[in-house]
Amino acid sequence: MSNQFISEDHIRDRFSKAMSGMYQKEVPQYGTLLQLVREVNQQVMAQNPDVPEVAQRPEELNRLSVERHGAIRVGSAQELATLRQLFAVMGMSAVGYYDLSAAGVPVHSTAFRPVTEAALQINPFRVFTSLLRLELIEDAALRQQVSDILARRDIFTPRLRELLNLWQQQGGLDGAQADEFVQQALETFRWHHQASVDLATYDALLAQHRLIADVACFRGPHINHLTPRTLDIDRVQQLMPEYGITPKETIEGPPARRCPILLRQTSFKALNEAIDFTDRKQGTHTARFGEIEQRGVALTRKGRELYDRLLREASAEKHPDNASHQRHLSEVFAAFPDDADRLRQQQLAFYRYRRNPQMAAVPGEDLEQQIARGAVTAEPIIYEDFLPVSAAGIFQSNLGNDTQRVSSGNPSQAAFEQALGAAVIDEFTLYQQLQQDSIDRL
Repeated sequence: MSNQFISEDHIRDRFSKAMSGMYQKEVPQYGTLLQLVREVNQQVMAQNPDVPEVAQRPEELNRLSVERHGAIRVGSAQELATLRQLFAVMGMSAVGYYDLSAAGVPVHSTAFRPVTEAALQINPFRVFTSLLRLELIEDAALRQQVSDILARRDIFTPRLRELLNLWQQQGGLDGAQADEFVQQALETFRWHHQASVDLATYDALLAQHRLIADVACFRGPHINHLTPRTLDIDRVQQLMPEYGITPKETIEGPPARRCPILLRQTSFKALNEAIDFTDRKQGTHTARFGEIEQRGVALTRKGRELYDRLLREASAEKHPDNASHQRHLSEVFAAFPDDADRLRQQQLAFYRYRRNPQMAAVPGEDLEQQIARGAVTAEPIIYEDFLPVSAAGIFQSNLGNDTQRVSSGNPSQAAFEQALGAAVIDEFTLYQQLQQDSIDRL
């Protein structure tokens, strides 16, 4: 970019921090959650200085401190396509396709996030973005009503649309324009106590599905959570009640392991917030909550197939509390190798390879021999994406139902990409490229 323009990465960093400040004012418990996660992370780093987030490089610690992911839900193709442009200003691309109808949630989704190693180190801000699937609303009259409601709203300010056009024309934004862009973009994600429908309409949509009411009945797609990253999610789950926070019943994702894989998530229960309806009646709505995540190594397609098979096996048996659920998960996932050498050698997970500058290369050695000798280190490539069953589990627990109906779903990636106005990026390709780049550098 020209020197007069602010880089996409720094606009993303500004926006992520501004969003966090706004959400902390709107949801004070989020500030308590950040404090808890910060304290747990400090304890883990003090007790385990060899964990990758501590032992690697200073930029990893910076990344951990600023890392957030948000989640929003939009109602129309036009809204989704404009969001794609908004996130492009911040260097974020649509990665992955997620069919949440497999768990009874009438949306499909992608994750807008940075994709290069350098961009991820500056700020790995992600926004899990879901599009309401009107075709999954069985009542035809209700489906048309939702479509009409969504057609009447504009979730973007006029000035934001001007700035998006300016960015396309100029090829970037200068400092003042970038600051204005951040403030105008925040308005799309801001909470509104005023509904855009009357109470009777809200109740009808709520009866169909709580998430439909959340998407269709408000002026914008309020950010419904911002998620900090912890190094010990089990400890956070245990401590939440001591901080006045009520956690959801179970931690989503794989069990605790010596070598963490993919993504584990939990949250505090959604807030019950007062709403003013257009007929001057008052009611309440539950949508916004606090989520925490712990991230592990990204899995290859082979590793992901094994994970999905074991998760299906584990989900066939229900458990009443998190402790018994985690014990059962651990028993089932004993079939998944839990050391870095086997994960790497069986091509189940992705790793980044770095040469030890203090050791000389030996001609004729292969990669495994160099790793065994300590001449090369293998570092886990962090999973940057999401898990559809886990995401649906978080949604369901905060919509008043913690049970999941897992099925083959009704995926429609082509329809989602048509609404988006672009193809989503395959996440496995990104991880494979990161791994291969590190091998090429050797």
